[in-house]
Amino acid sequence: MDSTSLEWTPASWRDYPVAQNTTWPDAEHLARVERDLATKPPLVFAGEARRLQEQLAQASAGRAFLLQAGDCAESFHEGSADVIRDKLKVILQMAVALTYAAGVPVIKVGRIAGQFAKPRSDDSEVRDGVRLSAFRGHIVNSEEFTEAARRPDPERLLQAYHQSVSTLNLLRAFTTGGFAALSRVHAWNQEFVANSLEGKRYEVIADEIERALQFMKACGIDLLDDSALQSVDFYTSHEALVLPYEQALTRRDSLSGDWYDCSAHLLWIGDRTRQLNGAHVNFLRGVANPLGLKLGPSTTVDELRQLVDVLNPANTPGRLTLISRMGHERVSELLPPLVEALRDEGRSELWTCDPMHGNTFVASGGQKTRRFDDVISETSQFFLVHQALGTWPGGLHVELTGDDVTECLGGGSRLNETDLETNYTSICDPRLNATQSLDMAFHVAEYLQRYSTPIGERSL
Repeated sequence: MDSTSLEWTPASWRDYPVAQNTTWPDAEHLARVERDLATKPPLVFAGEARRLQEQLAQASAGRAFLLQAGDCAESFHEGSADVIRDKLKVILQMAVALTYAAGVPVIKVGRIAGQFAKPRSDDSEVRDGVRLSAFRGHIVNSEEFTEAARRPDPERLLQAYHQSVSTLNLLRAFTTGGFAALSRVHAWNQEFVANSLEGKRYEVIADEIERALQFMKACGIDLLDDSALQSVDFYTSHEALVLPYEQALTRRDSLSGDWYDCSAHLLWIGDRTRQLNGAHVNFLRGVANPLGLKLGPSTTVDELRQLVDVLNPANTPGRLTLISRMGHERVSELLPPLVEALRDEGRSELWTCDPMHGNTFVASGGQKTRRFDDVISETSQFFLVHQALGTWPGGLHVELTGDDVTECLGGGSRLNETDLETNYTSICDPRLNATQSLDMAFHVAEYLQRYSTPIGERSL
């Protein structure tokens, strides 16, 4: 069935094959939960999503940069104010480093308040001869290796909604209530980060920003009256994987008449669910949110052209963000034909780099991990490809945490494989810790400095 041949409704995805589908043991239980979710207030509002799309349009024109960062998979056990605050601290630090070093306005989007589901390579997992359903994120089941824990439970959709409400309340308080004020730039540097070389480098920037603010105040500028200095725009995103949840939170906007998926400001389609005639593409083509699309090594030029035609038929700037995740060994080979094809057609899509997912391997101790050097290598090559083609490398998409975890090797933390067991807490894929994240930001800032044309004068 052609995904564009029929009129779209929030439920029309049900007529298409669903990749990464969850087999819910009680269909009526799931239906009751969906009806309950459909009566809940939206998590985000259409006007906020439109504002994000306007900012992403600036990034697609080369006048801003997208930083999309957060957990691999959020946990129901880690929704405290401290965890959310520390994650936000790292993202704010990265954004400051990028903005200060490269003069680029940074759009801040978290993988947060909804990133509870994860696609899996296999439907099941085997341990010691016992086969159970795969762990698909806390919105579906639990990571413990028992039959009861791995059984999909529709009540988890409601739990994901309520935790997202709490997380959003805290994020809005932090980003508008003074915590994110630029005058607090020193306060975002956590103690374990501050003692590192990256933390000291950040403190130099913070000192210079503080002196600039003092100068502005001495000149009679009321810093408290400038909202840009006192708060930040912060948006949420997640992979739209569990479609019953997404449909239940889809609402028609009273102003525009358009449908919006009000579970997050930006939703993305994963590399495993981007089938042109699949349910995920069909669902997201009909909502007016900004969208993301993950592109792995198997992506062809023809497939990409068809996908952008379906997801962004009007070629609207800011509508579609393309997230390249090729792996450091193949990005220089696979990415250029894709970028070149869309460039030559005058497409407006925003290109960003996910250097994490194509560089995962299993360490000798059995933990999934990533080498920081591989992550940096893919990022560097992504920038070089765009520089060679005269296009704008518009963003970075990374998995990180504000905690001092030991999940990725190398970087500012100088971790090796023997360190992995020290504090490996991810329930799914390995994340950069706060020091490694800041190290990453400084590398990216240096890459951005190669684009010497003033951002506001770029014409791509």
